[in-house]
Amino acid sequence: MDAIKKELDALVLESEDNLVKVAITGSQEIKAVTIKVELSATDKAKLEASLTETVGRAVRESQKAAAHKMSALGGLPGLS
Repeated sequence: MDAIKKELDALVLESEDNLVKVAITGSQEIKAVTIKVELSATDKAKLEASLTETVGRAVRESQKAAAHKMSALGGLPGLS
């Protein structure tokens, strides 16, 4: 289990769109959120929506990677 945790900690996944880029580890730690363009105050709502979507995609990718690594262990007793 420790080896898989180390692999997930070292794995960095990214999700981006035309406004932001989010990097997250396989253990679901957000490493960076980068705003890719300069925005005026009027773009605040658009940026917030973009961040929410982008972070959500990054977390889902992290969850997929974790599930893939865990499936390599085979079925764990007591878990269904």
